[in-house]
Amino acid sequence: MLILQDITYIHPNRDLLFADINLIVNKQDKIALIGNNGTGKSTLLNIMAANLRPSAGQVKASSRPYYVPQLFGQFNNYSVAQALQIEDKLTALREILDGNVTNENLTLLDDDWAIEERCKQALTHWNLRGLDLTQNMGSLSGGQKTKAFLAGISIHRPEIVLLDEPSNHLDMQSRNMLYSYVKTTTNTLVVVSHDRTLLNLLNTVCELSKRGITVYGGNYDFYTEQKGIESDALSQDLRSKEKALRKAKEIEKESVERQQKLDARGKKKQEKAGVPTIFMNTLRNNAEKSTSRIKGVHAEKVGAISQELSQLRMEMPDIDKMKMDFDNSALHKGKVLITAKEVNFGYADQLLWPSDLNFQIRSGQRMVIKGPNGSGKTTLIKMILGGIEPRSGTIDRADIKAIYIDQDYSLIDNRLSVYQQAQQFNSGALQEHDIKIRLNRFLFTKAYWDKPCKALSGGEKMRLMLCSLTISNQAPDIMVLDEPTNNLDIQNIEILTAAVNEYTGTLLVVSHDEYFLKQINVEDIIEMG
Repeated sequence: MLILQDITYIHPNRDLLFADINLIVNKQDKIALIGNNGTGKSTLLNIMAANLRPSAGQVKASSRPYYVPQLFGQFNNYSVAQALQIEDKLTALREILDGNVTNENLTLLDDDWAIEERCKQALTHWNLRGLDLTQNMGSLSGGQKTKAFLAGISIHRPEIVLLDEPSNHLDMQSRNMLYSYVKTTTNTLVVVSHDRTLLNLLNTVCELSKRGITVYGGNYDFYTEQKGIESDALSQDLRSKEKALRKAKEIEKESVERQQKLDARGKKKQEKAGVPTIFMNTLRNNAEKSTSRIKGVHAEKVGAISQELSQLRMEMPDIDKMKMDFDNSALHKGKVLITAKEVNFGYADQLLWPSDLNFQIRSGQRMVIKGPNGSGKTTLIKMILGGIEPRSGTIDRADIKAIYIDQDYSLIDNRLSVYQQAQQFNSGALQEHDIKIRLNRFLFTKAYWDKPCKALSGGEKMRLMLCSLTISNQAPDIMVLDEPTNNLDIQNIEILTAAVNEYTGTLLVVSHDEYFLKQINVEDIIEMG
């Protein structure tokens, strides 16, 4: 069991991240911890793991949790055994077997005589057979580092496991192994992830936001269904409040006009009756006060409704505030854009692919390039786009406009400001105010316009990339997405999904995210290896 009581965290610069977080994780619960970037999911997970002290509140755990981090840079100078915190135990075992049977070594080993065999079995299970535990972590790929930490679950045999974006660097085979573990384990799990396939394997969703933690008793699909109901209700409230505001303004106008007519009619009667001037002035002042009082009453009501309306608009999901407006590709559907015949690539005498590749890409197609890590997917993309030529075979390309969007959004120039970056795509000579309107539509308010692109998060760079594409006068004929969801939270993945589904040109995707591929209606596959 894991209990969070009134957890508050304040950054060293005194900025509040979250406050008064309360959560009970029962034995064998499988919980998804989700929320937008910046809400503090990883921080909260580190507090659960006792890697970070909260500013206030306390964490109670029935046993020490095992933590799989999202980032591994801090371990690059460690050996695998040091990173997994098993070096002391392994050293003690070897010394005992060599005859150095000291109390210190026996205490370190703690009767765990099977530690070496368990390490071997765990690493083999995660396809890390032969990995030397003394090897430096910095020499491993991202996927190998993740799998080493996942192997640590079997090595340490914890009751509570905390996973922070565990599928980020995994290929499809390794993801399926992770999914199998999550489905079958009796461990208590708390998982931070944007992998919707993984999230659907967990039985509770906890959403972290500025309001605290909201618990949804079901998997991710259940959560999205409930959020849809909430969103529909919010939209209905918004429409009702807009109608009420229009009505209130009409009543205000009618009331003031009616009072002015009454005042004018009364004034004419009094003039005909020869009322003295001093009394006429008093009556006029009273009429003005009456009109002002009526205006005040209605202005107060209109103001209250306007404030409620502004609050409702602030609560609307960001995705509903955006409008993509992608231009259609100028190419007719079905036109052959790329033809590859018997192509292969390699260095020296070594070919990259065991079999030559043959494929065609036609206008309007949605294709995914699939294959394990290291199978040459990015190399094939460069070949398709003309960055490199095949070592053997031929590749014919039509005269097309293509755009390549990688997971780091390197089309964004970090030397430019947000406004300058948007202006780079202004091929249609839009005026400055038009560009700023579009930036606002993609949640880049005035405070962002002069901000350097290098200071943007992955999700912000993705939104700026999409905004820049809508500013461009002509949509690309081919859009290539290389692992586009790796550095995004769920909200920004949904924004990207909506944008891609509005795009009518040819789509070529490299992704291990099956949920994303299904949502963007990818139908054709180029299989690698």
